[in-house]
Amino acid sequence: MRAPVAVIRGGGDLATGTITRLVKSGFRVLVLEIEKPTVIRIPVSAAGAIFDGEITVEGVHFKFCKRQEEAISLLEAGQTVQEKSVPVIVDPSMSILKVISPDVLIDATLAKHNMGLSSQLADIVIALGPGFTAPRDCHAVIETSRGHTLGTIQYEGSAKPNTGVPGVIQGHSERRIVRSPGEGFLTPKAAIGEHVVTGQVIGFVDSKEVIAPLDGVLRGLIHESVKVKGAMKIGDIDPRDNKDACWSISDKARALGGSVLEAYCALSGGIKCAK
Repeated sequence: MRAPVAVIRGGGDLATGTITRLVKSGFRVLVLEIEKPTVIRIPVSAAGAIFDGEITVEGVHFKFCKRQEEAISLLEAGQTVQEKSVPVIVDPSMSILKVISPDVLIDATLAKHNMGLSSQLADIVIALGPGFTAPRDCHAVIETSRGHTLGTIQYEGSAKPNTGVPGVIQGHSERRIVRSPGEGFLTPKAAIGEHVVTGQVIGFVDSKEVIAPLDGVLRGLIHESVKVKGAMKIGDIDPRDNKDACWSISDKARALGGSVLEAYCALSGGIKCAK
């Protein structure tokens, strides 16, 4: 019995909660990303492999593959947490689906709108967050909004509309988000995991200062090679000041991963995998 193949669109921190859970459950996984991912929590994102060639998140190793053939070869080799790597490729249009037929396709871009996803693209199609309606766009939609409904599965209908308001951590919502003062590239003056204080200059976008909006640990920062725009989210400060959390998958990401696994079980009649 072969291990099922999952293609994941998106390699950010929330997507990586799903990816690692699937890998550890016996799935063979392939990750699709854009050329310059705008991820903030790079240490816990599969997309980090795009920048550095490889990255390991909680024991799962990700490898950037420049060619489809390399990614497919790595996928066909099978994956175990201890020995194998999860291929990550640049393929925003999902052209890989012309070559392989995954058991499940998961849109975890969290783009909040549909960028070409269809329930016809795979036997099982699952989407995270708003912008999708089941069963038209996918077979299941996972709720990503924090609260009692986080992780609930809709087999008919949609997730809650995007509010544009970040989740609250110790009473802080929008204030904990670091936004770009203008257009250009970030030159950081602080590193992920570092404690920062309100008003501290933590970097520059061209010549404009990037200021820490509150005290806490710098949990995320956009990569220096990604061009940013004014008011764009480029960082995240955690007022709980737990440095260890910068290198661990969040509770929200883990919850979403569990829901994706549940949806797959329900739609497939159970996990059929072999290592």
